[in-house]
Amino acid sequence: MRDKIKIASGQGFWGDLIDAPYNQVTGGDIDYLVMDYLAEVTMSILQKQKNKNPKLGYAKDIPELMKRILPVCVEKKIKVITNGGGVNPVACAEAVVEVAKSLGINNLKIAVVLGDDIKDRLDEIINAGCNLNNMDTGEPITKVKNDILSANVYFGALPIVEGLKLGADIVITGRTTDTGLTLAPMIYEFGWDKDNFNLMSAGTVAGHILECGAQSSGGNFLGDWQSIPNMAEIGFPIAEAFPNGEFIITKHKGTGGKVSFETVAEQLVYEIGDPKAYITPDCVADFSSIKLEDLGNDRVKVFNITGEKATEFYKVSCSYSHGYSASASLTYSWPQALTKAKAADKILRKRLENLNLNFEEVRSEYIGYNSCHGPLSTEIDEDKINEIMLRVAVRSMDYGSVERFGKEIAPLILTGPPGVTGFAGGRPKPSEVVAYWPALMPKDLVKPEVKIIEV
Repeated sequence: MRDKIKIASGQGFWGDLIDAPYNQVTGGDIDYLVMDYLAEVTMSILQKQKNKNPKLGYAKDIPELMKRILPVCVEKKIKVITNGGGVNPVACAEAVVEVAKSLGINNLKIAVVLGDDIKDRLDEIINAGCNLNNMDTGEPITKVKNDILSANVYFGALPIVEGLKLGADIVITGRTTDTGLTLAPMIYEFGWDKDNFNLMSAGTVAGHILECGAQSSGGNFLGDWQSIPNMAEIGFPIAEAFPNGEFIITKHKGTGGKVSFETVAEQLVYEIGDPKAYITPDCVADFSSIKLEDLGNDRVKVFNITGEKATEFYKVSCSYSHGYSASASLTYSWPQALTKAKAADKILRKRLENLNLNFEEVRSEYIGYNSCHGPLSTEIDEDKINEIMLRVAVRSMDYGSVERFGKEIAPLILTGPPGVTGFAGGRPKPSEVVAYWPALMPKDLVKPEVKIIEV
């Protein structure tokens, strides 16, 4: 058993800083690079890509990235773990194999975690007595089953651990929890008992801190954000983990950003519900037990973490097609910019009404006034406002209504209030609305599978 491992975050989402993984593997010593690419909407996007091309369905940044980092990872014996396999982890692994061959790299093992995609098993699961009821509304999934675009189970760390035990240098998964990517190497390297829920919770907390990339090292910081140095070259976080469950959050020396009590604490409360019950497939972590100690020099110790047994359910993330939407914007200038924008909105709504169009929702925002704070926005002095952007969005099950909305924006330029600009790019076109369906299912209805692909 090793006395310490270093796990580096390389991506917080698909679209994060492209150079971050390269900087992590070249900027200092690390043992693992973990990269989180997935969000709920990402799965539906990837499924659409796979439907058009069976060789796609994964984060397409990965092969190009591997061209840069694979030689370094092989030389320094850095293992890579990512959920960027999306809805097609096998194709992602095969693309990485091609990269390795092109680089002349041999003796590489890639573990692929399968089984999370249950889209084609919905009837079987429903017949087994699980209706995949919506966690918010309680409705059974049969209400939207014919419109389902993707359906994936959130697996935890254990399938990744199995891949590591099989000798994998790279582990590529589908819909794995963000936290599981970091917990897995701790279980593997330290020989943790999966039923020691304090240790499982410690690794889960470490994963929660790393999962959003540089958000725990100064990015998107709500505190004294102007004190964060050199955000242009921000360093992504690294967890120095120990067998007893304690870990230190840090970053490579010489990089921008900041790791402090405040930046780590802020990330800890990001996207959580009940702090005493942070539920994952591996455990239920108690965030109220966490203690932090700022050691200085971009090092924060995290310890004293406790937790409880995991639930008997997996969370299922489904997406389904739910009509169409479109949006458009116009900018109105001083004087009376807000008054003009409001008048234009009133005119537009009246015209849509006269056309008898059907919308589930018509939403207007006045950017520069209320697009962030909505009804909490305070009144403004129009004499001091240079411009206001009117943005209007519509949503409907009727494609024709949304399409016609797009034809009513440009006419406002010559048939509405004066001082207008900012219309470009042609008429807005309808786009498909992808809705989210969260559900739970018993763990015994699905089983992860680990496949090894070798170069």
